[in-house]
Amino acid sequence: MLKDYTLSMNYGYVIGLDQIGKNDIKIAGGKGANIGEMIKFGIPVPSGFIVTTSSFDHLIQINNLENQIGQIIKNTDIENTTELLKASKSIKKIILSCKMPSEIESKIIESYKNLSEKDHGYDKDVNNYPTKIHLLCAVRSSATAEDLPTASFAGQQSSFLNVNGKEELIESIKKCWASLFEPRAIFYRSKHGFSKVSIAVIVQKMVNAQKSGIMFTVDPSTGDNIILIESTWGLGESIVGGEVTPDSYKVSKAEVGKGAGLEAIMEVKLSQKTKMRLYDYTLATNVEINVPENKVNEQVLTNDEILKLAEYGIMIEKYYGDQPQDIEFAIDETGKITFVQTRAITTKTKEMIEKIDISYNGKKKLLQGTGASPGIVSGKIKLILRKDDITKIENGDIIVTTMTSPDLVPAMSKSAAIITDLGGRTCHAAIVSREMGIPAIVGTQKATRILRDAQEVTVDAYNGIVYEGKLKLIREQEQYEEQIDAKIPFTPITNIKVKVNIAFGKGAKQIASKADGVGLLRIEHLITLCGIHPAKLVKQGKQEQYIKILMDGIRPIAEAFNPKPVWVRTLDARTDEFRNLEGGEDEPEEANPMLGWHGIRRSLDEQELLKSEFQAIKRLHEEGLTNLQVMLPFVISVEEVRKAKEIAKQVSLPLDKAKIGIMIETPASVMIIEDLCKEGISFASFGTNDLAQLILGIDRNNERLALLSSEFHPSVLRSIEMVINTCNRYGIETSICGESGSNPNMARILVKYGIKSISCNIDAIDTIREVIHQEEQSLI
Repeated sequence: MLKDYTLSMNYGYVIGLDQIGKNDIKIAGGKGANIGEMIKFGIPVPSGFIVTTSSFDHLIQINNLENQIGQIIKNTDIENTTELLKASKSIKKIILSCKMPSEIESKIIESYKNLSEKDHGYDKDVNNYPTKIHLLCAVRSSATAEDLPTASFAGQQSSFLNVNGKEELIESIKKCWASLFEPRAIFYRSKHGFSKVSIAVIVQKMVNAQKSGIMFTVDPSTGDNIILIESTWGLGESIVGGEVTPDSYKVSKAEVGKGAGLEAIMEVKLSQKTKMRLYDYTLATNVEINVPENKVNEQVLTNDEILKLAEYGIMIEKYYGDQPQDIEFAIDETGKITFVQTRAITTKTKEMIEKIDISYNGKKKLLQGTGASPGIVSGKIKLILRKDDITKIENGDIIVTTMTSPDLVPAMSKSAAIITDLGGRTCHAAIVSREMGIPAIVGTQKATRILRDAQEVTVDAYNGIVYEGKLKLIREQEQYEEQIDAKIPFTPITNIKVKVNIAFGKGAKQIASKADGVGLLRIEHLITLCGIHPAKLVKQGKQEQYIKILMDGIRPIAEAFNPKPVWVRTLDARTDEFRNLEGGEDEPEEANPMLGWHGIRRSLDEQELLKSEFQAIKRLHEEGLTNLQVMLPFVISVEEVRKAKEIAKQVSLPLDKAKIGIMIETPASVMIIEDLCKEGISFASFGTNDLAQLILGIDRNNERLALLSSEFHPSVLRSIEMVINTCNRYGIETSICGESGSNPNMARILVKYGIKSISCNIDAIDTIREVIHQEEQSLI
């Protein structure tokens, strides 16, 4: 499973990047060895050092972890996504629980101090910012089975940017070690036959990237012998992670070799780059911000930068024996180009690809993106909108998702093709799809909105086009036969509002055109993106950081729906849900977290968190987003609502506009609904999962009781009807935002009960509106 530890114990725990080269994979990993080699032949690389594989191997050895980890993997069916996730979590927990050996920690801190004194001035504040900033570093994993000539293993391990100070550095290195056992990494190594691996960690001075990107020295999707460059504003993780669709530039190698100027630039494709990642010195963390309006459609790289990059690309490729390279770069505020990685391209070249002459003869084209991995295939769509959806993928499915991510790798082996909204040909999952021979189309912008679960389509990843229907593939003069007729959707007008449950801002404008508002905006998902438990931020006096996270996440949704109402639910994370976040280790252990310390009860105990949430909504109101309203979860008493209002007044939240409503999830809230109406709630929304669980006394996570649990149980339906009748008497809007809000059968019942709105999942909007329309017509 792991490498022979005695091999690496002869090497030091920490060595300089300039002391290693391409033959030192056993000590520095593939990525580290390539960086050291670039330094040797004069490529500009940020200074730094390597925490060698000896360090990781020593940790494993002194804690006797080899057999324990090996046994976990041996007993795991890697084709079973649930088992794979569980195994990964167990192994990472074991590694992170180990204390960094003192002899290794001292070497790391000494090397960091030397790097700081050389490039920064150790322990000095920067620009008089209120937060103490030490030398900022990039901390990257470098496995011994990574960035190899035969398999890149792109994105299988973790990287951390703008790591600040020795404490963060030590913690980041441990996380890099643990990432050797990410689900995708375990799966990927198994598929490629790598059983003995170790991991090094690269620590480099952070480049303050204003622009960044990836350069291929051949076109990875066609094999054409040209330079392909993709670039965006800010940090490069946005491209690598597939979070943005970058600008794309093609450059003629032959012309650059002749010393030609602008005529060497063959093609420039600009994209809309609405988001960028930068380091916020005030908050001391990486943040995602809106790209300034004048730069959204502006060309990122200047022509001089494109040509200079191409020259470097040819130089690096030639140095590696004409082996095509995948190269990552950053450009700082002075215009200096720096390279942070190079790896061999492991995908098929043009000579190896059998391209088919095709003629679709006028068949309906659904959407177009960029062909990232060649091939043509037909199959059924499987929408992956949440991480949990990955477990639903079956053999032959076509994965459709917002952004490409290495987390999809275990499921990709089952899939027939990949289609994404965002990303370019150089994002990690695109690289992996090419290695695995799976057709992929990226950057379609709207695949998750246009395509439907179980819909049959044909993916032409040569040309980046998705066609409706399952098409019979035949060659040359023959045609493709379409088996699905196109239907033009009809959108009826209804008296009952159709709202949507939403968590992120991507695609919100298009969703807003179909929905009457947002019936549930969960802030928990916004928080998990930052990776830090909000309670930790508050305890450290970083309320402003928490407020900013919320504002940045809520704003695009509020803007897209304005003036339609957006109901923001205050924090409702169970104690077991945030335990994996930084600071989550302090969460109390509860026998049944679903019935425990969460919702409004926790918010009233940790009032600084609630104040921060109210403060975020208040500031967004001041920006003109007065459509934002507040929804309190897991209410059981009038006093809870009253106390929440008092806290809202303390931060001057305008309650005349930022109205407060509640979730109906407990039998208590059902029984006291009239008292709650008299208290002055503005709306009430059913959370049917919890309501059914508590009324029926059935743990919804208990698979043995699953058949007994139903939101259609007479007791649940009578509770819903009673609440609707009472609220209607007081003129208070009732809604539903639980899973059953997307169920047409429940929608029919709710229309008859007199509900005022239904909030459903994005993919159910059209269905629920049609059902409501039919029921309203029948009542008339």
